[in-house]
Amino acid sequence: MTKKKEGFKFAISAFTIILILICILAIITHFLPAATFNGKEIVNGSGVVGASLSDTLMSPILGFANAVDVSIFILILGGFLAIVNKTNALETGITVLVKKLKGNELILIPILMFIFSVGGTTYGMLEETVGFYILLAAAMVAAGMDTIVASAIVLLGAGSGVLGSTINPFAVGAAVSSLPEGVVVNQGAIIGLGVVLWLTSLAISIFFVMQYAKKVKKDKGSTFLTLQEQKAMEENFGTKKAKELEKKQTDLTKSQKITLILFGLTFLIMIIGFIPWGEFGITFFDKFTGWLTGSSLGNWYFYEAALWFLIMALVIGIINRMKENEIVDTFVKGAADMISVILIIAIARGASVLMQTTHLDNYIIYNAANMLENVPVAVFGPLNYLLHIVLSILVPSSSGLATLSTPIMGPLADTLGYSVEGTIMTMVAANGLVNLITPTCGAIMAGLALAKVDYTTWFKWSIKVVGTIAILSVIILTIAMMIL
Repeated sequence: MTKKKEGFKFAISAFTIILILICILAIITHFLPAATFNGKEIVNGSGVVGASLSDTLMSPILGFANAVDVSIFILILGGFLAIVNKTNALETGITVLVKKLKGNELILIPILMFIFSVGGTTYGMLEETVGFYILLAAAMVAAGMDTIVASAIVLLGAGSGVLGSTINPFAVGAAVSSLPEGVVVNQGAIIGLGVVLWLTSLAISIFFVMQYAKKVKKDKGSTFLTLQEQKAMEENFGTKKAKELEKKQTDLTKSQKITLILFGLTFLIMIIGFIPWGEFGITFFDKFTGWLTGSSLGNWYFYEAALWFLIMALVIGIINRMKENEIVDTFVKGAADMISVILIIAIARGASVLMQTTHLDNYIIYNAANMLENVPVAVFGPLNYLLHIVLSILVPSSSGLATLSTPIMGPLADTLGYSVEGTIMTMVAANGLVNLITPTCGAIMAGLALAKVDYTTWFKWSIKVVGTIAILSVIILTIAMMIL
């Protein structure tokens, strides 16, 4: 007989965690040197501007403006998923898939994690994965696992790729373009180092996820989920629901098959749309979708993706012969279900807004660079990694961190005769690692909210994985700094 784990009596919500962090950042600014100004321009690294009460209170509100694009995308994604769920195509499809894979469900884990990681290393796929949490949560629970497995497949899969970015324009591309003139990098060395980091992190992640999934599948009492989370999992993705559906229907109808094809096609086109084909000299996709969204495939971002999901929601609704009011009501309800997710993302962006307002981000990077100026390469690598771990908690955006850090750390490494490529990938790897676990990353908090996994539970489960990846990443990066 298995014992269920007791829930946390004093569990803190994601909202509270982020708001506490914002308050701590505001307090810190009053204990650091005051910034000096040259006219209206701040002297970089001279100090910070103490956060006022209004700065602190307004930062989560301004986070909405900072996150408006992804918020719109998630609202429409919620409506799209509600339309698809109305057809029962996903539930029936998952039931059929689990039946066919009976006894071999674990093989899905490495396959899906590799696919997500490819998206991560090529175009920084992370926030775009939010829609997959619900789908995989249902699939993994039906296969006898839990929602932590589902969350880990998406987050550690895509995150491993982002951590080992090879051609990701939002990390590597932004960093290289931020280097001042005269600092030259070898793109081949960056890609090679990225591949090593990517595959190493992915292998570690797959190992941990597979081990945990096997334990849960064998003994449900070994789950890390609290009683409250287990209840939420059962209500939203539970086996009772799957068994009820299985009794009613064991085969997909023609309209459901079409719905699943369109569902897969929707996400495939979105992924193709996000990959910056022009960066690789591929112009084939320039001919498509410009007439539909105003931007051709390869130049999409959240607004274009939002329009695409809206169109496909209507198409799926019409194919399933839903009435106009049924489509509208279902879509609106689905969008409403995403409000809590959007609130989390917006508030998480508030931390970055406060950092920029007080110039705390500039203060940290400039002073850290001065400290690293005279250390040997074997020390420079690990300390640079640690610096970017701290910065990434405060500035989770890879492009934002690259723009902030690279113009300073790149020339510093070049002047000291150290590898600029290794320095860039240190920033990328540290940022990618933090975005597997930090509460200031909206994608994490939103995905976990959809999968009904508390942040504290995810932190407790993933800390060993993240720690292992961090140790190996530091070793790889330090060796690279020595030999490149």
